[in-house]
Amino acid sequence: MAEEGTVIACHSVDEWTRQLDKAKESKKLVVVDFTASWCGPCRSIAPAFADFARKFPGVLFLKVDVDELSKVAHDWEVEAMPTFVFMKEGTILDKIVGAKKEEIQKKIEVLASQ
Repeated sequence: MAEEGTVIACHSVDEWTRQLDKAKESKKLVVVDFTASWCGPCRSIAPAFADFARKFPGVLFLKVDVDELSKVAHDWEVEAMPTFVFMKEGTILDKIVGAKKEEIQKKIEVLASQ
């Protein structure tokens, strides 16, 4: 089990599925960062995403490398990086495409308080 306040990188479909199942049970807000190692904006937003994880310990932060888990990215219709997906109890609440730090933080604040 990962510590609260950290970003959990999913390196296999099994791990991804396990994290999603755990998230559904916890009823926590989940924020998924679909990223790629070659993507400049992804690298630039990564430190902010890690900061959000520390700032919002009651939220689960997951990271998926679209090249490593291309099936997951395809299933979730991720077409651009970075894409941030917000969900709760298995339901997608919103999606932000691009490294929009302020917009992502506002979205976390609003959805985490619901």
